Amino acid sequence: QVQLAESGGGLVQAGGSLRLSCAASGRTFSTYSMAWYRQAPGKEREFVAVIIWADGSTDYRESVKGRFTISRDNAKNTVALQMSSLEPEDTAIYYCNIRAAGSRSEYWGQGTQVTVSS
Repeated sequence: QVQLAESGGGLVQAGGSLRLSCAASGRTFSTYSMAWYRQAPGKEREFVAVIIWADGSTDYRESVKGRFTISRDNAKNTVALQMSSLEPEDTAIYYCNIRAAGSRSEYWGQGTQVTVSS
């Protein structure tokens, strides 16, 4: 059973930084991508950033470009999200996602709370 363990969430003032990490265990497939999504209260879950495992290419939602950076550690099967210049609008539960190569299988972590105070 694939498990994703997120860490690094917390409370930070606007303009501050946080680093989220996600470790994957129990994986028995090749990874296509790992990504971060977020869900704010009363809103739907939305895409934040993705990294393609094969070549390290990345993509971000427009509102976080230039502020967030997604990175990976192949050997440790981890993905990180470095968040800078945080805004109150970034407040949400952040979820880690992993997608298997060659199939539609995907898995989610339990989420980690990020709160940005104004």
